[in-house]
Amino acid sequence: MFHDHDSQGDLIVLANVGDSRAVLGTTSDDGSLVAVQLSVDFKPNLPQEAERIHQSGGRVCEAEDEPGVSRIHASIDEEPEGPGLALSRAFGDFFVKDFGLISEPDVIQRTITARDRFVILATDGVWDVVSNEKAVEIVSAGKEESAKKLVEYAAAQWKRKRPGYAADDISVVCLFLHNP
Repeated sequence: MFHDHDSQGDLIVLANVGDSRAVLGTTSDDGSLVAVQLSVDFKPNLPQEAERIHQSGGRVCEAEDEPGVSRIHASIDEEPEGPGLALSRAFGDFFVKDFGLISEPDVIQRTITARDRFVILATDGVWDVVSNEKAVEIVSAGKEESAKKLVEYAAAQWKRKRPGYAADDISVVCLFLHNP
């Protein structure tokens, strides 16, 4: 993330590769706090991502034991070997580079306004079990240790919503805007 000050105000620039997400907590016209998703989660089942993967000779499929989780596999012609990769853009993961995985980031620019309060940057271990709105609610409840509170909430949601599954990586950074 890059932060630049120009004549229009502060500019936030996000370059996203992978399935982490940036969510803005901002104030609406009626004064309530709302969540605005700033980035795209690059999952293999997104239409433009799936198309690129298929064009490259890869395939996108779900395992029976993981409904709703699409993964890139190396070949269309053979049975999938190994777990595959559950994101369509990443650094590394060379075993599927020839089958549609790219490391090109999606770049988002946004001018920060006086209404914008904070940005949450978090891995899919948070977003798989916590909505954007709930995350904004948790972070807005208290700036002190808000990232830690969101991590703890996500970990508890994994136990409640997906018992028997190991929790995915849960990492959170909160950027508070307009702090003196």
